[in-house]
Amino acid sequence: MAMDRRSSSTIATVLVLCSSLASCNAAGGIPRPAPPAIFNVVSFGAKPGNTDSAQAFMRAWNAACKFVGPRASLFVPPGIFTLGEVTFEGPCSSQSPIVFQVAGTLQAVSDVSAYSGQGWISFDTISGLVITGGGTIDGRGQNVWQYNDCKNNGDCVHLPASFHFNGVKNAKIKGISLVNAMGFHMHVTNSYLFRAHSLTITAPPDSPNTDGMHVSKSNTVKIARSVIRTGDDCVSIGPGATNVTINKVTCGPGHGISIGSLGKYPNELDVRGLIVKNCTLQGTTNGIRIKTYAGSGPSVAAGMRFSDIVMENVLNPIIIDQNYGGSSTQPSQVRITDVVYENIRGTTSTESAISLKCSPSVPCQNMYFTNINLRNMGSARLSSICANAQVISSGVQTPTPCLL
Repeated sequence: MAMDRRSSSTIATVLVLCSSLASCNAAGGIPRPAPPAIFNVVSFGAKPGNTDSAQAFMRAWNAACKFVGPRASLFVPPGIFTLGEVTFEGPCSSQSPIVFQVAGTLQAVSDVSAYSGQGWISFDTISGLVITGGGTIDGRGQNVWQYNDCKNNGDCVHLPASFHFNGVKNAKIKGISLVNAMGFHMHVTNSYLFRAHSLTITAPPDSPNTDGMHVSKSNTVKIARSVIRTGDDCVSIGPGATNVTINKVTCGPGHGISIGSLGKYPNELDVRGLIVKNCTLQGTTNGIRIKTYAGSGPSVAAGMRFSDIVMENVLNPIIIDQNYGGSSTQPSQVRITDVVYENIRGTTSTESAISLKCSPSVPCQNMYFTNINLRNMGSARLSSICANAQVISSGVQTPTPCLL
């Protein structure tokens, strides 16, 4: 059938338009996602081995940070790279989060005099950051733990954290292994919207102050699907932490999941909005612990929920200690309130599975216990110890709760 003049003209127009679009697309007229700009640390002078490559890493970071386009990535290739103290600082120009991709191993310089700050590898004032790559962050803490005197010195200076995040917004760290930190493995402070998942964090059971992750003065932090086995707290929540969620984390050995210690310093910020759920604690000295210093100034720890927790041979499954430190005869002024413990089950090697030693000055209020099912690994009968605590219970209760 012959086409009329109008149909023929329409088809011609469409063909011309399609041809023009293809030409524009080929010429860049239609925006396409820009390829990632990859800044390989080796290209900036980093060398595998024992040579300190901190300056080369800094040069690579500065180039990535100044890159104006989207998808800037700093890349650490396979191999072992030695680093001294280094700070990756923003703000950056990238239009999307900078990716710090670690495929190799970063190992620390084992000279404590080489570190002046709180971190070995620090990230400061950055909006948009992703750390990934399947690599390993090796703090080589076994070479410096002998210099840690915090067990006997309350005013000790902590050894540097492997990762120290300060003023970081919209960050994600995933698929990384951290081993043998000198101090904390990760410290997150003054930050917002920070997510960590699929991490493996390990250090020997006797390694001092090697918390898996410490969070303070930060809002909206999520920690999930990770395994943390260290010599200290699995996760510790410090003053000023708000809206923190810990989900599907396996801990042990170590000291368990701790809120605190709180009240060591004057004018500390409150802790509010903590959720710990679907976690397993294996062979830890504590399960869920809240600790505040005796003689502390006033602050609040409120709005906390601990649910669906499995304890496996945990020494102190549920514990509140408001006389932590023991150097003052004055009571703690940290007020603990609105705390929910629900669906907590498992085993303990102690007889006091629940110990709530709250402050006589500001008793613990609104402590809700629902479906607690703990048993002694031997034949001992479990008990609850409570002082200055308002306990409200429902459902299964083993051991029998103590009521105010």
